[in-house]
Amino acid sequence: MKAITKYWFLEGFNLFRKLGILNMMKICEILEMDNIEKGKPIELSNEHKNSVFFLKRGSVKIVNATNDTVKYIVKRGNIFGELALFDKEVATEEVAYALEDCVICYIESEQMEALMEQHKSLKNGVLKVYGLRIKKLERRLHDLLYKDSPTRIKEFILDYLDEFGETNKTGYRAAKNLLSHKEIANLTNTSRQTVSNVLSGMRKKGLIDYNMQSISDTKIDKKEN
Repeated sequence: MKAITKYWFLEGFNLFRKLGILNMMKICEILEMDNIEKGKPIELSNEHKNSVFFLKRGSVKIVNATNDTVKYIVKRGNIFGELALFDKEVATEEVAYALEDCVICYIESEQMEALMEQHKSLKNGVLKVYGLRIKKLERRLHDLLYKDSPTRIKEFILDYLDEFGETNKTGYRAAKNLLSHKEIANLTNTSRQTVSNVLSGMRKKGLIDYNMQSISDTKIDKKEN
């Protein structure tokens, strides 16, 4: 793969913006690039063991390989597999699945560690990503202790629209409907039936609209009655 193509790949990542063109071109020389079809796994424990991934296009879900539950979703312009930098044993307990057709680059964790030592901005960026993931997990634990199931589901949908949605022509946020009710249940520590009931209730109240392809909010500036 030509370095200029990989440079195009890295150009959209905040992690690399402070490195400059020359440093980015050097990094491109050691990156591997791949296309992943929708629904295909990215084996973090086998073929790509101890690799760090950069997601240029599409989105992936990170799944606990032991119990097959969804841990979090990664959107384009972000990294995943970063656990290989901190705890290689824990990293092998995860599997990534493409929620849509994806373009990724990846690098061995040892090479990534060396780059992080050379470039402080890169190291700080990776630590920030890792810290944000920990904060999200802490929030999920807090919500589990102090919020009921419907509230957790409603707030998850709003957060999902914040992160993955784009404002459409009608002025509302719309996002691809990438998750099944079971996966939303995993992410909110609820049941699939509860998720179905809450989403149906939100749609009846005119708070959201959704189908197999997309989900959108319909009352951005109105409070639910």
